[in-house]
Amino acid sequence: MKKSLIRGRRGLAAVALLGAGALTLTACSGSSEPDSSDSADGGGASTSTEFTYLGQTQNTTIVGTLEALEADQCAAAAEGTPLVPDAIDGTTWDQQLQVYAANDALANMSMAAGTPSLMQDFISAGKVLNLTEAFAELGIEGKILPAAEATLKQLYNSDDLYALPTEYNIEGFWYNKQLLEDNGVEPPATWDDLVAAAETLDAAGVQPFVAAGSDGWPVTRLVGNYIFRSLGADALQKVADGEASLTDAEYVEAADAVAALGEAGYFGAAAGSVDYNTAMNQFLTGGGAFFYMGSWALGNFNDEEQNQIGADNIGYLPFPEVEGGAGSIDEVPANAGIPVMFTTANYTDDIGEWLTCVTESYGDVALAEFGQVTGFEVTEIPADQSELTTLVQDTIAAASGSVLWFEAAFTSEGTTVSQTNGGGLASGNLSGQEFMELVQAANGG
Repeated sequence: MKKSLIRGRRGLAAVALLGAGALTLTACSGSSEPDSSDSADGGGASTSTEFTYLGQTQNTTIVGTLEALEADQCAAAAEGTPLVPDAIDGTTWDQQLQVYAANDALANMSMAAGTPSLMQDFISAGKVLNLTEAFAELGIEGKILPAAEATLKQLYNSDDLYALPTEYNIEGFWYNKQLLEDNGVEPPATWDDLVAAAETLDAAGVQPFVAAGSDGWPVTRLVGNYIFRSLGADALQKVADGEASLTDAEYVEAADAVAALGEAGYFGAAAGSVDYNTAMNQFLTGGGAFFYMGSWALGNFNDEEQNQIGADNIGYLPFPEVEGGAGSIDEVPANAGIPVMFTTANYTDDIGEWLTCVTESYGDVALAEFGQVTGFEVTEIPADQSELTTLVQDTIAAASGSVLWFEAAFTSEGTTVSQTNGGGLASGNLSGQEFMELVQAANGG
């Protein structure tokens, strides 16, 4: 099987900027409950005679894993109910999902909506299968890693699980061990330690931080994580619920702390113009000490051609504590990458058999075939697995909790404004107060 390293998250990142649209999901015709008439010889979509999957053309890892499962672990489920995959461009993903949902035409399984609020609309309208209930009926509880399940529940503000984690990424600071050692810097455990380390490195002529300022989100992640460490894991949900504002002094403190790093030049010259690929290359060729990034970068780190500093020279540290803060360093910044959902329409026992097989075997196959760390339980570790991949798996397994990213509960406009202006913090061209005022206004005041 061809092993693709195409990153589906770029399509997802674009989708996350799209609005929820104006279609009314609850006003469409047709039932959102499983249709018992759709059997092997029945009418309708006849979903018991095929298992449909819809993904984005930018991502081939999910469909590749499903095809591998169909040929092996899920062969029994595929007998009489073969996999029928399809893909559409990710740039209009959310809009097209809404059209399908309004016509009860969602695939049996598909990549979830890119905008969390739209996914919540699907859940409220009964379009998405409650996996907590389905797992209990199928007897397959416990196959999703607790940290991944908690992340997805946070993402959709739900007590139950409505999506599967085909990826599970932890985030934090990856660092060049040699650069720290050469300059007498210990991996920092607190924000003050991190600032002190940056001062030492900068004085020695080493760029402290590498970041894709033009993309914005690697910088805004720092703002969000500072808030979680200082105010607690529910701090940004309070903003979404209208109980707090990003312009409150304790929230502005976080943006100011990141802006201070930019003002000091710790992100390097023209930080706001550095894109994702340039930042990745800069870190992997020794151009900076600390690199805030998600574990999806393991593919780059483990590629000897790209990684000129060596995989054994890369360390990982969680986002540091803010001294006196309400948050915990054990709460790992995380995301579920590209979640997938199952639709309630045309859900039959045959689709349940596929759901069972995917839940039980996806993690092993995705890891073996694509090197993809997922939020599924893994029972077989590849013999050639890298130490960095093992480190990520161990960190996920040991996590006592997780926190989402800065924009996770924002409106689509708020997300756009935040990420558009994140580079201004890294370049020192925007104060924390100015940044938070812009984002708060875009989120509706």
